[in-house]
Amino acid sequence: MEKAASSVLKQMNITSRLVLPGSCCCSSFQSSSSSSLHFPFPISVPFKFRSRRSTNSVSDAAFPVPSSVIKVAATDLSLAVKKAADVSPELKGSSIFLIGMKSSLKTNLGKQLADVLRYYYFDSDNLVEEAIGGASAAKSFKESDETGFYDSETEVLKQLSSMGRLVVCAGNGAVQNSTNLALLRHGITFWIDLPLEIVARDVTENPTQFPSFEISTSGSYPEVMDELCALYNKYKDGYATADAIISLQKVASRLGYESLDDITTEDMALEVLGEIEKLTRVKKMMAEAARPF
Repeated sequence: MEKAASSVLKQMNITSRLVLPGSCCCSSFQSSSSSSLHFPFPISVPFKFRSRRSTNSVSDAAFPVPSSVIKVAATDLSLAVKKAADVSPELKGSSIFLIGMKSSLKTNLGKQLADVLRYYYFDSDNLVEEAIGGASAAKSFKESDETGFYDSETEVLKQLSSMGRLVVCAGNGAVQNSTNLALLRHGITFWIDLPLEIVARDVTENPTQFPSFEISTSGSYPEVMDELCALYNKYKDGYATADAIISLQKVASRLGYESLDDITTEDMALEVLGEIEKLTRVKKMMAEAARPF
């Protein structure tokens, strides 16, 4: 499985295009529109969780957005870009790992963070599936050889954690043993804490976005909720090892939103960037305190 995982990463040409940790610091930030970097995955955001600044898609034609909303959202994005410029020098190329239940919001948050930080984005579950031979093969392999399957997850995570300047949406395999949790320590880890009701709704509306090797997406909403509850209870202790928790409910409360659906990807990105700023500040203070007089 080590060869399979390495082969996938090689085929995607990421090892030659990514910057190794410590080899680059984003001291002079430029927006991604002028960047020479090319992200290996297109930033495609479903309507439900997409940035409210876009008016160029078919979804926008079907759901027109008032100009006042567009102006507010554009401001939100500019704030995220500015905040990214502030925190990038302190990150020094450290990768960011997003853990927690998989959802469109978590995925789109990862892509936007990669965009404003000028990082590369990857989904570890997708890499595992490709390394094994696709979604169906991954599900069959886990059922027949669970140990071998977990080894493939560890190998993919090992490859990703050895690089820098990545935003990784990590699957539950990243928190299922101490080896993988140790690999996450190569970067900064955030638990994207979402209510299970939102995740269940996401799964039933878009079944293909959840790994088939973890959950049966053919069931009804109550059945999906039962499966998600079981997964959450299995992995919650691993989630809790994150450097910081980004709670959807707390973000909504702080911003005064009446509904969780009002939260934009930009709101979540600003929350993560703010936490990065705090974490890097504390790390810097601790390093200075450890210096001899």
